[in-house]
Amino acid sequence: MTSPIAHLEPRELWARFDEIRKIPRPSKHEEQIRKYVIDYAADNGLTTLADNLGNVVVRVPATPGHENAPTVVLQGHLDMVCEKNADKDFDFSTDPIDLVLDGDTLKADGTTLGADNGVGLAAGLAMITDTSITHGPLELLFTLDEETGLTGARELDATMLKGKYLLNLDSEEDGVIIMGCAGGRDTEIKLNVKREAAPSGSALRIKASGMSGGHSGIDIHLGRANAIQVLHDVLKASGDLRIASVSAGSAHNAIPREAEAVVFGDPEAVKGAAAEVEARRRKDHGETDPELKIEVEAVSEDLTPLNAASTESLMNLIEALPHGVLGMSEDFEGVVETSSNLAVVRSTEAEVEVLTSTRSSVMGELNSAVERIVASAQGYGAEAVPDEGYPSWEPNPDSGLLKVAVGVYEKLYGEKPEVKSIHAGLECGIIGEQVKGMDMISIGPTLRNPHSPSEEVSVSSVKKMLGDYLNEILLTLTRV
Repeated sequence: MTSPIAHLEPRELWARFDEIRKIPRPSKHEEQIRKYVIDYAADNGLTTLADNLGNVVVRVPATPGHENAPTVVLQGHLDMVCEKNADKDFDFSTDPIDLVLDGDTLKADGTTLGADNGVGLAAGLAMITDTSITHGPLELLFTLDEETGLTGARELDATMLKGKYLLNLDSEEDGVIIMGCAGGRDTEIKLNVKREAAPSGSALRIKASGMSGGHSGIDIHLGRANAIQVLHDVLKASGDLRIASVSAGSAHNAIPREAEAVVFGDPEAVKGAAAEVEARRRKDHGETDPELKIEVEAVSEDLTPLNAASTESLMNLIEALPHGVLGMSEDFEGVVETSSNLAVVRSTEAEVEVLTSTRSSVMGELNSAVERIVASAQGYGAEAVPDEGYPSWEPNPDSGLLKVAVGVYEKLYGEKPEVKSIHAGLECGIIGEQVKGMDMISIGPTLRNPHSPSEEVSVSSVKKMLGDYLNEILLTLTRV
């Protein structure tokens, strides 16, 4: 069967993406995509390097006549966020992504597309075989486990790199050059709970679903509903009940789209609360989450619910934890400075685990926000352990690479690009700490709704940003 993207330009880029989307690459399980990169490089006679963690560098020789040009690093990450709709039968460890091409939009059928960062990987790999591109010496840096903690960048053996300039290909806006990003820290919270048989009430499953979700950095300011908070609203409005189990959210960097709990309570009270909350939330989030719905059904569950005290502690804990924008930047108009994502809630027999993910472009504000989360959790008897996090990438408006990139954009498109710092974690900040003096920017095509099954990428912007624009930057750098 002919691939729906076989005819797209640039041909080499899309050919590589078509192969990448068939290869499983969940975070922390990048073995197959890593092997593909190494084998592809070897098949084309190129040298590869790898560090102890497994990050890979492929050295691509310069176009003849440009061997003395400065070495440029093209960087992307190998892993992808694996999210699917509840009714989609799909195994990310074995199944290829099903592509749907609709005009200028490429998306997947019920799952994340993996354009984050698959199109960036494909753009790098295209440099190996596309002889139409003029460039100096290149180093293709492919890192592991970016999505769950930027692990690859953290543990990178920077001695593998000789490049003076780094182009990160993991941004998501056409016509935008990124010169800085937020830092972030995750906090793992554990609440010990006690269980006892419910004095009365029926077992009911409450499920909140249909929300848009999205990237917890890039989309956090859009006011999309958080499924954990929606579920909490129902529980709070249902009167006296006991929680038996809860499962909500999937990843630290994804706004929760679905949440469900099994409870023991009055069926009519719970159904009434669900109807009221659904109506209110659909009114509040009509534009961002038009498919939001809350379902209640009777179940036969052999579960012993939390006792009254543990149920109350869990409810209070969830209510106390922040979600959304905590502060806006004073330096960049319209850019979020600090935010937090109430990301995951999971119950076990003896405890409930909660994960929050906090971001800020100001490290002092980041640490203060995390300290408040820890204090809130401890106030309800929970243990809270924040990780070390990753640093922000401080903008450098005097960057030589930035000036080249701005000049090239103006030359090609007759207008200035937008230059900004973003409220998301890019690997540049970490790499910059390890490779002193590295000059860095980040570019990419228009990518919408990353980290959700609604993820989609603009085909024309891939050609523009990772084809024509990137190629012209590389050509210009041969003359620096």
